Amino acid sequence: MASLTKKIVHGKPYYYLRESQRVNGKPKIVRTIYLGSAESIKERLLRPKVEEISIREFGGSVAAYSIAEALDVVATVDRHVPKRGHQGPSVGQYLLLAALNRCVAPTSKSQIGSWHEKTVLARLLPLTANQLTSQRFWDNMERISREQIAAIEQELAQNAVTRFGLDLNCLLFDATNFFTFLDSFNQRAKLPQRGHAKQGHDNLRLLGLAVLATTDGDVPLLHHTYAGNQHDSVMFHSVVDQLFARCRALSEEVDQITLVFDKGNNSEVNLDLVEQGPLHFVGSLVPTQHEDLIAIQRQQMRRLDPSQLPAVWAYRTEKKVFDRNRTVLVTFNQQLFNAQQKTLTREINKRKRKLEKLQDKLQRTRPEDRGKKPTVAGIENNVKEILRGRHMKDLFSTQLTKTQEGLPRLRFQFREAEYRKLKSTFMGKTILFTDHGQDWSDEQIVLAYRAQHHVEADFRRLKDPRYLSFRPTFHWTDQKLRVHAFYCVLALMILNLLRRKLAQSGIVLSIVEMMNQLTDINEVTLLYTAPQRSKEPVLQTQLSKMNDQQKKLASVLGLDRFLHN
Repeated sequence: MASLTKKIVHGKPYYYLRESQRVNGKPKIVRTIYLGSAESIKERLLRPKVEEISIREFGGSVAAYSIAEALDVVATVDRHVPKRGHQGPSVGQYLLLAALNRCVAPTSKSQIGSWHEKTVLARLLPLTANQLTSQRFWDNMERISREQIAAIEQELAQNAVTRFGLDLNCLLFDATNFFTFLDSFNQRAKLPQRGHAKQGHDNLRLLGLAVLATTDGDVPLLHHTYAGNQHDSVMFHSVVDQLFARCRALSEEVDQITLVFDKGNNSEVNLDLVEQGPLHFVGSLVPTQHEDLIAIQRQQMRRLDPSQLPAVWAYRTEKKVFDRNRTVLVTFNQQLFNAQQKTLTREINKRKRKLEKLQDKLQRTRPEDRGKKPTVAGIENNVKEILRGRHMKDLFSTQLTKTQEGLPRLRFQFREAEYRKLKSTFMGKTILFTDHGQDWSDEQIVLAYRAQHHVEADFRRLKDPRYLSFRPTFHWTDQKLRVHAFYCVLALMILNLLRRKLAQSGIVLSIVEMMNQLTDINEVTLLYTAPQRSKEPVLQTQLSKMNDQQKKLASVLGLDRFLHN
């Protein structure tokens, strides 16, 4: 039985709820609950109750959205691809949502609606579930042509350069490919073709992607999709005019830009085009085509500034390359040498074990053994397979003989002299060439070429399944593949600009670290019952509890301005 009891403490009344029961036939108080003063009881009774709690992902979505706002993505797309009539979301809104999905939590188009509803983008980009079906999405995306993609990207790149102050002195060009899941018999798409897959999966059709990026923040300024079986040098030839045009549009001092590219793009025609263009360049040469340069020993080289390039030496000369005199730099990197030697030793030992195993197996084969006997031709193929790989054929000599019974026997020897020659010539060395003369030091040339890691990092980000993931790619026409590539590269631009903004404020994080922290910041909305004399319920919105790192990110990025009031 419960009863209300009043106590006077220091002249003020306080109330208790007491619960009593009979114990051994006598009443006894078994529980006492303090209720407080009459005012506090009244306040609790009249306090509105929580009817509903809504939790939506906040940090990652609004951080990426704020960069997209600065780039003016929606208005830019809509200027180039205006929508017929004024009903429903614009093409720019659809494209931005696709890019933000890649930034925050890559999903298929059939899942993008449910993801959108779980984020604050449901408020910032208010699209309904019916508007976010995959069919409605592609109905809008199919309106974007190849030419419109180029025009939109150029305007967004200009916005990125001017509004974020990007340094354009050194730009990087490189290419990769992505495997797709297009059916082999799909003849509508010409871009996906079988070739050498850089992620493996040679059995799948590949889509090539080339990117021009800044060393300042790894920001992509141009992308180009091409057939997956096309050689890099052929692709470079087809895109070089577009590349020059983009640089002219982005900078009034285009002659001060240096373009860095890899040896896969080299050809006499391509180097002629670069010579006629407005840019300087730094590239690399295939070592096997310049044995005179590879033969230069480290003792002939000058050690470069150890504060910038520890354990790097260089030999500078001039040489006619692709019919033009160029500044050529032969470099030796001790760290590269150590890594190559470790890898080569591992591969040599692996081949030795396989050859020894095959040799022993043949030695134990007898004419009276049952089953099919090995043949010389078959063993020759086995040996070829074992010695596949760079330098392996040169490092091992093999000899096949026959016994009187016609059974094959194998002898092999490791060529120590060839190994020593390899160590003294190729290993640890890179050959660079440039049209820069005395205006650039050895250090500047090497550092410019080393900056290739920025665009290589962009490709790794696009292949990361957590954020910015380019795959899986199921799109079945070239136009859909181009649009898919465009919003993936746009997402890369957004997150790299976001990461750069944080780095400028002293917060240096990888994209994965940055997005892991941001996507853990949620917006929590509490819906209370309507208080007395009011018909409207009460809404209260706040951010979830943040750690110290998240508080810094939220402050630097000004995320509070996106909080629902």
